Amino acid sequence: MEQRVSLITLGVTDVTRARSFYEALGWQGQEVQETVFFQAGGLGLVLWGRDKLARDCGLPDGAATGFGGIALSHNVRSEAGVDDLLTAAERAGATITKPALPNDLGLYSGAFTDPDGHAWEIAYNPGFPLAQDGSLTIPDLNGL
Repeated sequence: MEQRVSLITLGVTDVTRARSFYEALGWQGQEVQETVFFQAGGLGLVLWGRDKLARDCGLPDGAATGFGGIALSHNVRSEAGVDDLLTAAERAGATITKPALPNDLGLYSGAFTDPDGHAWEIAYNPGFPLAQDGSLTIPDLNGL
C-alpha cells in the first residue's frame, strides 16, 4: 500500500447541515447522490450519511455513534490564524472544545467539533512550515 490518504469521509447526521457548516468556513463542495465532496489540497473531504457510511464499511447497526478516536488537523501560518479560524468556526456553529493555547514545544493550537462532533485541531506549528499552496511536509524528527 502506498503511503498516502486519498479521501477522508465524515459520517454526518444531516448532509445539508454539514455542508452548510463547511461552506460557512469558506469551503466549496459538490453534491452527488446525497454525498458532498470538497477538494482539500491533495486529498478529498467527503460528507456522507453516518449510517450509510457505517453500513458501507461493513459495521454493525448502531456502530455509527460516539467518538471515533480521530481528529482532523488544519495548520495555519500564525497564532492569529488559529484565533481567527476558531472564531469563524464558532460563528458557523462549531463547539470550541479547547481554546487556543501555546504548549512546551512551541505549538499554538485550539480545537473544535463540527455539528456532528468531528474533532478538528487548528494549529500554528513553526516546526511544520506550510508551502505556498498550503501543503505540509513533516520535517526530520530524529533530532527531537
